[in-house]
Formats: sequence, structure tokens, C-alpha cells
Amino acid sequence: MDLVIRGARVVDGSGGPSCRADVGVREGRIAAVRREGERSLAGRRTLDADGLALAPGFVDMHAHSDLALLRDPDHSAKAAQGVTLEVLGQDGLSYAPADDTTLEAVRTAIAGWNGGGPGDERVDFDWRTVGGYLDRLDRGVAVNAAYLVPQGTVRMMVMGWEDRPPAPAELDRMKALVAEGLEQGAVGMSSGLTYTPGMYAGDGELTELCRVVARHGGYYCPHHRSYGAGALAAYAGTVRLARVAGCPLHLAHATMNFGVNAGRAGELLDLLDAALDAGADITLDTYPYTPGCTTLAALLPSWAGEGGPETVLARLRDAEVSERIRRDLEETGSDGCHGVPVDWGTVEVSGVHEASLAAHVGRTVARTAALHGEAPWTTARRLLVEDRLGTTILQHVGHEENVRTIMRHRVHTGGSDGILEGAKPHPRAYGTFPHYLGRYVRELGVLSLEEAVAHLSGRPAARLGLPDRGLVRPGHRADLVLFDPETVAAGATFDSPRARPSGIPHVLIDGRFVIADGARTDVLAGRSVRRGPRS
Repeated sequence: MDLVIRGARVVDGSGGPSCRADVGVREGRIAAVRREGERSLAGRRTLDADGLALAPGFVDMHAHSDLALLRDPDHSAKAAQGVTLEVLGQDGLSYAPADDTTLEAVRTAIAGWNGGGPGDERVDFDWRTVGGYLDRLDRGVAVNAAYLVPQGTVRMMVMGWEDRPPAPAELDRMKALVAEGLEQGAVGMSSGLTYTPGMYAGDGELTELCRVVARHGGYYCPHHRSYGAGALAAYAGTVRLARVAGCPLHLAHATMNFGVNAGRAGELLDLLDAALDAGADITLDTYPYTPGCTTLAALLPSWAGEGGPETVLARLRDAEVSERIRRDLEETGSDGCHGVPVDWGTVEVSGVHEASLAAHVGRTVARTAALHGEAPWTTARRLLVEDRLGTTILQHVGHEENVRTIMRHRVHTGGSDGILEGAKPHPRAYGTFPHYLGRYVRELGVLSLEEAVAHLSGRPAARLGLPDRGLVRPGHRADLVLFDPETVAAGATFDSPRARPSGIPHVLIDGRFVIADGARTDVLAGRSVRRGPRS
């Protein structure tokens, strides 16, 4: 063996009982698993894992590292958590496929998520196709990555920012772009149905695109039309759509938020259980925190987003139009804010692009408005215009009871939804996976260790259709994490969101140490993980 890991508590990712065993690694794969008392293994290198759990590397089913992987070779934000695979292209907006015009627009639209806005030269955008982006990852990155074709970007490329149904030729072009992305290795398609322009797509349009996804063996991953006032209806509609299309469904950050949904997670799970029992193919992901995270611009009503970022800024500068936006936000409840009137006291600024606006970070919009003696919308509007829509926010609208209820479900997986940009990002970007293990396994007992590891490794690998990942089994890739079940914890907090986790001394990708003795090595073992031709 190249490496023998001795005496670990092997939690194999299946959800079954753990056991003490030695694990042998050869040429990047698990070569043998020998239980205590069986014939021992010999290797060129031996790692004493007494007191440590050995698990498959964790899979972040909802990541926003599309550019971070390219510009940050260290990427300890994820590697130090034991994440060995991230799923990118989320929420219907990313950087491939794209032409020059679309790429410039999408860079502006999601600069708050990923950086990379116009003028940010930290990444050379030298691709235009899904395959080109995946090839770029294959030059070597910190962790592995899979990609979802972003439906909003596809729509932007074909129809711009128009709020209308597509003409038949436009729909055919979108279907062709989705098919091309899947043929080049994407694992499915995402949508952002509270983000423009993806939210302008009707169910018929989405059904046709999902039929393409199904034919190529992928899955559909929607950010729903509502996580607030219309949440249950949105979930039910998506389940129906996927079943009509015959497409596997993965529910992105499947939460029930805002006051209207306190204590209602059980209703969502009843809906899903009925569909699962009827034969539907459904999984979901969540993060183990109550606040959400997005851009301030995402709260705006959909009509205000038509035409693209420059048109949005022009509307915000117009006093009469701005007042209409305010009424939708504060009185009616905009579709961008999930049909719930915005409570500015729950909207905390987590990051800005303009240095002159740094004083806003860490304060709610309501707090800053009070300090300036002005209305909250005046503060928010100024931020949107002066930061050119690049402001990121935490939205404190979740419910702990709902978080715990959903994470117990039989099709649950883990996803950080981690935005790495901003002076004070959400700690989920740096702490999701150790937070599951430390807080919800060891401290609260919401999940057993074996259950949690299955939710974070084996089950997501199965959803991605990866037959040689997600389990500690001979023949599987040696993407592994060793952690101390008694001390593992998320260092990241809302006050110190980039603090590193504790209790995770070793992480391997393809049998190579990316974290050794708690420190990041210089190994770049990550590559693209592509869906192969459907058998």
C-alpha cells in the first residue's frame, strides 16, 4: 500500500454501523478495509488514527466557489472542513455557457456571490462553454467540483433580461445549450426562481428543459419561487413539474423561512414523503443555520430586474419608480423577498464592494437608517446604487425547529450555500460540515454520527451518480476525511466567520493529503467531476 491508516473508527458513508479498521490506499484508491482482528496491512507510510473517525470526503451539494476555486489555490474554507467535492453552477446563475455579452452581465449580477465583477481581474475568464470551464478546473484546484448548467444564464444568453415566454426557436436554442452542457459533463441543471432572469421562466418552459436534463441522466436543482409566503405551493409545483418531465429532483437549500412558516417543516416533509412513496426521485440539501444569505438586490421585485443590472440601477435612481419598488418591498411583499414584506431589522449587511460603504457591514439596514435618521428604504436604495448591486446580506428569517426537522429526513444531504465574498460572510461557508458533526451530532444528538456522515457523503454521491465515491469501500477513490468525534467543531461564528474548524487533522483527495496535521498542504488534487454518457 502507498498508505495504511491504522485503527480508525470507520464510518463508511452508508449509514450502517461504524467499526474499528485499517484502511489501505494505493494509487489514489481504497485498496483494502481490514476490520480489527483481520490480517494486517503493510504500507510505505502508516498513519496512526487511534481516536479518529475515518469517513468519505464530504460533498457540498450547494456551493458558490465557482471563481474561488480558480483564484484561491489554498481554498481552506472548504478543504479544512473535510469537503472533497463541491457542486457549482447553483441558483441558475454562473459563468458557462456564455457569450461575451452574457458573461459581462452575469459577472455584474452575481459579483456579490463570487466577486469577479467588471474590473475584478483576479480570474481570467478564458472559457465560454461548460466543457471549457471544466477543463479550466482540470488544471488543478484545491477540491473536486461538479457543475450544474445554470438555467438563468442560458435564458440570458438566448433572451436577454426579457420577462416573456420564449418563441419556439428560442426554446429550442435553450434546450440545445442545456444538452450541450450536459454532454460536456454537467451533472444537471439549476434554476434561481427568485432571481432574474431565471424567474421569468414559466413552468412549461422549465418542464421542456427538464426533459432534456432527464434524457441525459442529470437532475434538476431549483432555488424555488418562494421560501416564504408561497413556500409549500412552490415546493408542490416543483415536484409536479419534475414528475411530468420525468426528471430527478434535488431541492436546493430546502428551508421553510419567515414568520409565516414557523414550525411548518413537517408539512413540507409530508408533501415530499407522499411523492417519494409514489415513486418520485427526490433529494434535498440544507445548511445547519437559521439565517439565509444572498444579495440585497435579490430582494427587489422581478419587474424591477427586467432589462439587466444597468436598467435596475436606472430604476433605483428614478424617484417615482423607486417609490413603487419600496411599496412592493415594504407593503405588498415582493416576489424577490418570497412574498413577505421586508423587515429591515432582519437584513444585515455582510459585504460591500465599495470601500467607502464599509461602515454598513455588520449592521442591519434598520440600524444604519436609525443612525442616519432616515427611512430604511433610503439606506437600502443608497447602498444598492453606490455599491452597484454588489452588496451581500444575511437575512435572519429562519427557524431552528424547522432546521432540525428537515435535516433528519431520509433524503437529506448537506450543502453550505456558502458565499465566500464580503467582509463578514455567513459562517456556513467555513463551518457547515463540522457544525453538523459537532453541534447536531455530538451536542444535540439530532443525528447519529453514522447518519450524519451518510447525509454528507454517501447520499450526495449517489445523487450525483458517482459509483466510486461517497463510501469507504475497496475500489472507491481515496477521498477521505479523518476527524475527532469528541472535538470536531466549526470555528466559524457570525462574529468570526472565517475562523477554521477544529478536530479535522487530515483530508485526502485521490489518496493525497490536502490537509495534514491540521494544516493545508500545497497539493492541488481537485479536478472536475463529470457525468459520463448515460448507460
